[in-house]
Amino acid sequence: MTLYQPFLDYAIALLQNRLNLQSYPIPAGFESKQATVGKGKHQEEVLTTSYAYQTSKLRQIRAAHVQGGNSLQVLNFVIFPHLNYDLPFFGADLVTLPGGHLIALDMQPLFRDDLGYQAKYTQPILPIFQTHQQHLPWGGDFPEEAQPFFSPAFLWTRPQQTEVVETHVFAAFKAYLQAYLDFVDQAQPVTDSKYLAEIEQAQLRYLRYRAEKDPARGMFTRFYGTEWTEEYIHGFLFDLERKLALSGARG
Repeated sequence: MTLYQPFLDYAIALLQNRLNLQSYPIPAGFESKQATVGKGKHQEEVLTTSYAYQTSKLRQIRAAHVQGGNSLQVLNFVIFPHLNYDLPFFGADLVTLPGGHLIALDMQPLFRDDLGYQAKYTQPILPIFQTHQQHLPWGGDFPEEAQPFFSPAFLWTRPQQTEVVETHVFAAFKAYLQAYLDFVDQAQPVTDSKYLAEIEQAQLRYLRYRAEKDPARGMFTRFYGTEWTEEYIHGFLFDLERKLALSGARG
């Protein structure tokens, strides 16, 4: 059992319980990928597995799970709504490296500075944020260019003890995911063409930023090479641009 497997198991079970999940196509070669890193007694097997689902309101629910021994455990779990909903993204980056744990949890807003949007999607979860922040203090500096993509309920923390990840981080992950699915339950499709165009642009802005700045790029390139990594990032992890280009070509 790896550190983040219980998070993944919980998320998939909760989604199956609350949503009508369909599978989402994972491009060939990305379901599972293995590499051997290090030399001699420091040699480790690294396994990356991918999971993906979709629903009538959620375009892509996907997870990348990296298992590479005690000093390398990663779960990147993101939910992208369909473009006719103004739902935020659900984002969980759970990272354990030799230097410690890096945890980022949020419902990432399409329109961070819009007060109406904040009232709808940020204010309701601030109490959850405040509850968990007591045990998971602010993790320090965060890139200024990333700030527009995170909400005031952004839980960013660097716990020292693995036990804190297994207890307090897991509790926060559960609470955020449950609250997100409550938003999904209530979400109504957007029909206003101007707002629909703004939603598409906001989603693309976020995806382009994430694809360009993906912190896992260096790690994946080291394990699996540049070609596989770039295709994994653009063809699976952040695939909206590709999908829109394909549907435009078909149209």
